[in-house]
Amino acid sequence: MTAGGTLLTLRVIPRARQTAVAGRRGDALLVRLAAPPVDGAANAALLEFLHITLQVPRRQLTLVSGERGRDKTVRVDGLSPSEVESRLG
Repeated sequence: MTAGGTLLTLRVIPRARQTAVAGRRGDALLVRLAAPPVDGAANAALLEFLHITLQVPRRQLTLVSGERGRDKTVRVDGLSPSEVESRLG
């Protein structure tokens, strides 16, 4: 939890059949993305997926770390950890 928001720890698998939450891997939420990891496409797809799934404006999502890796941290402003967890299912 950060001031007014939540930090999400994610493990991303690009080039999946479809974009979806696929459970947990350790402390991280596992997200499969249909987008390839080329020219930031996977990062853009991840933020778009979270925007739709969490039902928050895109400006409330920030990629904090992991721009070039599979392990990412995303800050979600305006939602508590319990709200994020319930919306992600």
